[in-house]
Amino acid sequence: MSRFVDRVTIHVAAGNGGHGCSSVHREKFKPLGGPDGGNGGNGGSVQLVVDPQVHTLLDFHFRPHAKAGNGKPGMGDNRDGAMGEDLILKVPDGTVVLDADGSIVADLVGAGTVFEAAQGGRGGLGNAALASRARKAPGFALLGEEGQQRDLVLELKSVADVGLVGFPSAGKSSLVSVLSAAKPKIADYPFTTLVPNLGVVQTAGDVFTIADVPGLIPGASTGRGLGLEFLRHLERCAVLAHVVDCATLEPGRDPVSDIDALEAELAAYRPALDADHGLGDLADRPRVVILNKVDVPDAAELADLVEPELAERGWPVFRISAVSHVGLRELTFALADMVRDYRAAQPKQVARRAIIRPKAVDETGFTVVADPDIAGGFIVRGARPERWIVQTQFDNDEAVGYLADRLNRLGVEDELVRLGAEPGASVTIGAVTFDWEPSTPMGDDVPITGRGTDIRLDRSERVGAAERKQARRVRRGLHEDDENGDR
Repeated sequence: MSRFVDRVTIHVAAGNGGHGCSSVHREKFKPLGGPDGGNGGNGGSVQLVVDPQVHTLLDFHFRPHAKAGNGKPGMGDNRDGAMGEDLILKVPDGTVVLDADGSIVADLVGAGTVFEAAQGGRGGLGNAALASRARKAPGFALLGEEGQQRDLVLELKSVADVGLVGFPSAGKSSLVSVLSAAKPKIADYPFTTLVPNLGVVQTAGDVFTIADVPGLIPGASTGRGLGLEFLRHLERCAVLAHVVDCATLEPGRDPVSDIDALEAELAAYRPALDADHGLGDLADRPRVVILNKVDVPDAAELADLVEPELAERGWPVFRISAVSHVGLRELTFALADMVRDYRAAQPKQVARRAIIRPKAVDETGFTVVADPDIAGGFIVRGARPERWIVQTQFDNDEAVGYLADRLNRLGVEDELVRLGAEPGASVTIGAVTFDWEPSTPMGDDVPITGRGTDIRLDRSERVGAAERKQARRVRRGLHEDDENGDR
């Protein structure tokens, strides 16, 4: 049995970038071949693409985890690692993407629309790319970045021109079945329709789609019945059609009260995409009233009583019978005209232009704030410093020295001095906390040392713990022998 799924939570993870390679060219009679480590490949991204052949989110219901390919590490002889393979996920037209906080991230309408759900990590640079005048043969490479991981909520909002609204068993599914080639489930009990049914209606010169939304009841906008599950499928409908059961035997119900109850629910429901799909509020959509089951004598008499009152509201009223096909031809052409007029009244969609926003001249790209957890400590935030931390091999002194040079050129050290940071203060960047040494000389003039080492890290005028302890004992007039109890 097929299932219709219109809301799922997926976990997307982009591929990690490959590590750069640290290698030195080795060849006979070429003792100084130079660095030849290649760059790591970028990780693959996860992309959502609208496919007209996909009509439900069922695949994501059973397979909610999606992972793109990782980038390959670089190799010697200037060989770059292969790029990770992108993962393309096909989604139906009308899919809305929300983040974990419920904020709208993307509205995917139109075949071929692409949204990058998770960006792949950058590959690390090899030592060949890191070579410079100061570092002619780097003994380190940069690590690859991890791919982006996100939890996203996908909601499907049917893209239909006409939405049929009505109480359960009003005949909406029967109407769709006779107007189009759709074959929805039809039975004589409430809530037969559990999923929206789409049908394509063809007239002499127009083609439009019609959606059968599961039956609504009073309180649907607050979650009663199937209201909240499928009210969102009406958000994109250009025309709303009230299908009224004129042959109902339920006490206290009549066509006018049914329409008033459903109008109250539509007014209480506020679409989340009013500003995005361009159709405006549901209360402003064109309306049409369809009095169904007029083939029943009592229903025909009731339709005669309520038709003048409904016509006073300015809504077109049609008397039909889905069983005997009475009035279907007039209804079909009227719906086609309403859809055509509504489309013509809407402003033309203008292709979005790429907007380039240059960075401000005084923008540093980072911020330094006091650490609330560590007295005298500081936290450095910024995309570039945090990315450099992830790329650094902290077991390689030369890589650490290269990181210090990058932070110094960015202006992090000057900002720490301006904020009054003391030597040995704890500085946190990303997930790494280290002791700040302002006396460490930094710059492009790097002393030549062994591969993987940096003698600047050994230069420190900072007084160690043992020296501070000994100085304190001297100030108190104690000697080394006093520690053992000798006087």
